[in-house]
Amino acid sequence: MKTQLTSMVMRRISFGFLTILVITVLIFVGVEALPGDLAEAILGQTATPETVEAFRKELKLDLPPHVRYFSWLGDFLTGDFGNSLATGNDIREMITWRFANTLFLGAAAASITVPFALFLGIMAALYRESVFDKAISIFTLAAISFPEFFVAYILILFFSVKLSLFPSVAMITAEMPLAQKIYSIILPCITLMLVVMAHIVRMTRAAILNVMSSRFIEMARLKGINRANIIVKHALPNALAPVINVIILNLAWLVVGVVIIEVVFAYPGLGQLMVDSVSKRDIPVVQAAGMVFAVTYVSLNLLADVLSILSNPKLRSPR
Repeated sequence: MKTQLTSMVMRRISFGFLTILVITVLIFVGVEALPGDLAEAILGQTATPETVEAFRKELKLDLPPHVRYFSWLGDFLTGDFGNSLATGNDIREMITWRFANTLFLGAAAASITVPFALFLGIMAALYRESVFDKAISIFTLAAISFPEFFVAYILILFFSVKLSLFPSVAMITAEMPLAQKIYSIILPCITLMLVVMAHIVRMTRAAILNVMSSRFIEMARLKGINRANIIVKHALPNALAPVINVIILNLAWLVVGVVIIEVVFAYPGLGQLMVDSVSKRDIPVVQAAGMVFAVTYVSLNLLADVLSILSNPKLRSPR
């Protein structure tokens, strides 16, 4: 059984590395497919042919595509992202601070969302078909249905424009104290919480209720154990696999899917940097940011798969 478990984990890890490799090809090919000449687009129509040719050599555009791909991939693996075409700054330094801001926003939202969503999911399963359960179902369904940018603008309208409680622009700097940073990101956090929490609540409730129909739960009922203890001590541990999976997938979305939220609130994260770089046609920054997002998302998905396997009682213990 341990050999089977190890084999499944190793297959998932191998598949994760293969997925990242395929993504590198897609990102490079996507950039190659852009219309027009990159050097001419950046330098403008007034550039002389000699200047354009020199710039093409600097960008290695004179090399064959496969040579440029392996050169770019090798630089990325060694942490050399090059310099920004728009500002000339080191891309790794730009991405480090921006990605740290994105992680800070995601961690702040997750630290409140995950425990609160688990609590609501357990309570909804405990009081199944009650008014509380139906209210939670309606709320979560509504939260899932609304796009995150719509929720963000509604929050800005009420809490920033009408009530003036929180800032509509979530600007933070490295020198700001922690309390001020948290105050600045309250509205983006609430937006992310409303979207992510709904998925976790619904999955937790569904997973627990699915386990509640098992024979060992029926035996626990016959022993006289109350429903709350049955759910917390018996049903929840056996429902962890899908719950862990949906939690980590939503955490991945908190890191990778916050591009729209960062743009709405002008938050200085990696998503905002990527959007700005696309508008400036700063291809090296776009490639680097895309790869960071892709590696993060695949890694968290891989972690979800591995933890789902390890939390499965049928795989951990032989029959």
